[in-house]
Amino acid sequence: MEGESSWISHYLDDISKDNGEFDTFSELSDESNKEAVVSVDLILPDDLLERILAYLPIASIFRAGSVCKRWHEIVSSRRFLWNFSHVLSQKPWYFMFTSSDEPVGYAYDPILRKWYSIDLPCIQTPSWFISSSCGLVCFMDNDSRSELYICNPITRLCKKIEELPGLRFSDYSALAISVNRTLRNYTISIVKSKQVPGNFFQWDLSIHIYESETMMWMTSLTEVLTGWRGGDESVVCGGVLYFLIYSTGVGTSENRHGLITYNLTSCSAPLIRSFIPVPGPLTCGRLMNIREKLVMVGGIGKQDRPDIIKGIGIWELNGRDWHEVAKMPHKYFQGFGEFDDVFASSGTDDLIYIQSYGAPALLVFDMKLKQWKWSQRCPVSKKFPLQLFTGFCFEPRLEIAP
Repeated sequence: MEGESSWISHYLDDISKDNGEFDTFSELSDESNKEAVVSVDLILPDDLLERILAYLPIASIFRAGSVCKRWHEIVSSRRFLWNFSHVLSQKPWYFMFTSSDEPVGYAYDPILRKWYSIDLPCIQTPSWFISSSCGLVCFMDNDSRSELYICNPITRLCKKIEELPGLRFSDYSALAISVNRTLRNYTISIVKSKQVPGNFFQWDLSIHIYESETMMWMTSLTEVLTGWRGGDESVVCGGVLYFLIYSTGVGTSENRHGLITYNLTSCSAPLIRSFIPVPGPLTCGRLMNIREKLVMVGGIGKQDRPDIIKGIGIWELNGRDWHEVAKMPHKYFQGFGEFDDVFASSGTDDLIYIQSYGAPALLVFDMKLKQWKWSQRCPVSKKFPLQLFTGFCFEPRLEIAP
């Protein structure tokens, strides 16, 4: 929006419930706070101050860096980043695209309940494939599906990944990234699915793995599925790749969706042996890694019309069995207004975000507290009937780099 500064220039888009105006850093501070900061600054040695600042929310760290020269040097130092890396996690943010054509939007901070204007590097349109893990976000183009980038949205450090050799185009692709928090390396997986020529019921499926340590791609599996095809939903939990497959209408399958598990270490095969049914008829499913547990958010279909959504459920996979975590209360389901059969949802740590494609409303579910809560109102409104909104969540980190 015109006249607003970006996240990098430390501008906070603080949304007020009453008037919806934006506040800058200077407007949010007062003289009493400044006096308290000065007294602490005189007492604490650098090493102790570093540890304290490392536990602040990301936005507060950026603000702290503008307090004085000493604080700026502290939050910019390598030792501070080392201290910050030992903070277990920051609550995940949610980036909401506010345009169907341009990769522009706002990021929501659930701790301070504020929206920030952030410019995403590398990505060209919101329709690109997106996956995130431990502060890194991976983007893949939606045309050739071979152009990949990995970046840190907070520091804006970005790296282009070597192009996947071989198959450039596929009918369906699913992207997932997994970051090792200890070693700081990462694995990117792409599940590609392409129809066998002249046979609608058979689909070629292949799994491609990229390791940051070797900086090389490996095609770990190729297989033909009958009656099922791959899609665009996948995630890695505990070294296991999970992805949804979709019925092509052959056979007697009661559900249109199924789950496949693939161990990235042992490279298990054939895939169909690892098939896990989904918990009832779903209009769509969204997979996410919640503390190394697979969690699925799904649209619950009507019994007589399974393609029409009647509610939203959350399930956790234990072994091969699904455990129901929660169902969205009807008042929240109605709060979205018109809700499509498919929707955006992603999560990590203990938070799950759910968003309708047709509106900028954002609902947050806390897995630990089993609590539903609306976010602060996003600083954008729907301007025309066909305007679409989508987004993704990521963990804000300073120390992780591509």
